[in-house]
Order: sequence, then C-alpha cells, then structure tokens
Amino acid sequence: MDLCEAFQILAVLASSLLSLVVIIAHISAIKKPNLNRDEEEKFFQNSRGEKEAFPSIHDAPTKELTVVVPSYNEEDRLPVMMDEALEYLERRQNQGSFTYEVIVVNDGSTDQTSKVALRYSKQLGSDKVRVLTLVKNRGKGGAIRMGVLSSRGKHILMADADGATKFADIEKVEHGLKTLEPWPDQMAIVCGSRAHLESTAIAERSVFRTFLMYGFHFLVWFLCVKGVRDTQCGFKLLTRKAALRTFTALHIDRWAFDVELLYIAQCLRIPIAEVAVNWTEIEGSKLVPFWSWLQMGRDLLFIRLRYLTGAWSIATLDKTK
Repeated sequence: MDLCEAFQILAVLASSLLSLVVIIAHISAIKKPNLNRDEEEKFFQNSRGEKEAFPSIHDAPTKELTVVVPSYNEEDRLPVMMDEALEYLERRQNQGSFTYEVIVVNDGSTDQTSKVALRYSKQLGSDKVRVLTLVKNRGKGGAIRMGVLSSRGKHILMADADGATKFADIEKVEHGLKTLEPWPDQMAIVCGSRAHLESTAIAERSVFRTFLMYGFHFLVWFLCVKGVRDTQCGFKLLTRKAALRTFTALHIDRWAFDVELLYIAQCLRIPIAEVAVNWTEIEGSKLVPFWSWLQMGRDLLFIRLRYLTGAWSIATLDKTK
C-alpha cells in the first residue's frame, strides 16, 4: 500500500466517522425544549407559609430586576452570596423607585439549600425572595430556565450561588445594556466576562488545564459563538424579551447551556455586549475539570450539528405548561 492509498483510506474512515456522528447527533436529539414542570414546581411558599403560584415570564413585568440563583447543594456557599446581594439590593431600593426579586432555584439538592434560602424569604418576605424547589436535578441551565420562566423583572440577572462575582458589578452590566440601546424588539444581553483575568489564571493553572481551556474556547468560536471571549461566566443580564425568546428555545440543561443560549441569541440577531467583572475562585465548584470539559466539547459539537440538520430549531413562542 502506497502513501496515496493510505490517505484515501483515512479520508474514507474520517468521512464515515463524521457521518456517523451527524446521524447520532440527529437521532438522539430531543426535539423540543423541556419547558414542562412538576406540579409542585409551580408554587412557592409565601410569608404566611402558604403555597402560592409562580407568575409567568409571559406576563407583564412588575419588578425592575429579577435575580435568578441556581443552587445545587449550596447550603454553605449560598449565605455569603445572598448576604452580599441582598444588602446591595435593599440599599438600592431604599434610595429610589428600584424594585427587585430574588428567585433561588433549588436544583434537586440533597442538603439544606431550600431551608437556607427560605430563611431569607421569611426575613424579607416572599415578594422579594422566593424559593423554587425542583423535584429532581435538571442541571444549571435547566434550573436557571425554570427561574427565568417564573420571573417578574423587566431585566433578568443570572448570578451563581458561590458569589464568585461581586454583586455590585451589576452596575457594570447594566451600563453595558444601555450601550446597546436602542434594543431591537426590546432584546439585548450583556455577559459578565473574566477574559481580562485570563493571563493570571493561566499562571496558576497546570499546562493540561490551560490546554483544555484554549481548546474549549476554540471550539466555542469555531462551532457556535463568535465575538464573546467568555461565554461561561455565570453573571449575565438580559432584557425580559431576550430572556423569553432565548430560554424558551434552549435545549441544553447542563454546563454548555450558556453557549447554546448565546448561539440562539446570535441567530435571532439579539445584540450582545461583554463587560469585565470582578471574579474570585471559590472552593466547592461542581465542575469536574476533565470530564466536564469533555461533556461540554461533545455538547458544542452536537449544538452545531443539531441546528444544522434541523433536529433543533428556534421555534415560535409557546406558552409554558
């Protein structure tokens, strides 16, 4: 066998493998986003200890801001984040006409996450702090989606329970939102970004983790999202209409959901800005470096292939059940 024949065989094998991956991605796709919720997930506990129905993102907004905090086994880290966030939000509300709500989404935790969150609801009232307890773990993207679909805010902020981003940096992403005005169809998204901290992070990481990081960034750029350096920062601000359009079309529930969210936004031509925020590494991350990156790499490839082959589409809006 000469070199030319060897290359031909490799080309055929590569083509066959790619075709197989495309077929697997297409036939394994769940066609519609999972917008359904268990009956118990439709209610929160009000300040009188009674069950009260969550509103819908399809309703008119009644608050300036909704903060959605996805929480899985966060009984230890959640109080630090909530103390900082609520101190800022209360101070800002007392200074003017600003109104807010925080929705803590307990993503099927096995610890006391709901109990911890409910203490804040009892302290400040369920009009300001609500706890959405999911019957089973959906993943970070699924938890945020359930919170977004239950929100009342004109603007919706995603914020991680670990408090890695200083909450006062909301003013930076709010300024970023203003720079995008006028918003087409009242839609705009601002991503908090840690890209300016990359050189420091690289100095502290192993060569292997740095390689994984650059590989992930390349796949995001090559397959899905252009022009956003840090798609994975958990501090994102959306207008209500942008949140409605993107989260009702979102399929991925776990770590790569941010990428699909921004992919959908770019397909819909929603303006996106990226703003540097303060960020600190907090112990207790649920991300397992190698396997989580491997799963995200697979998800990135499947996002691209499923939209290309029509297995997924950005559908028209339907009322959530």
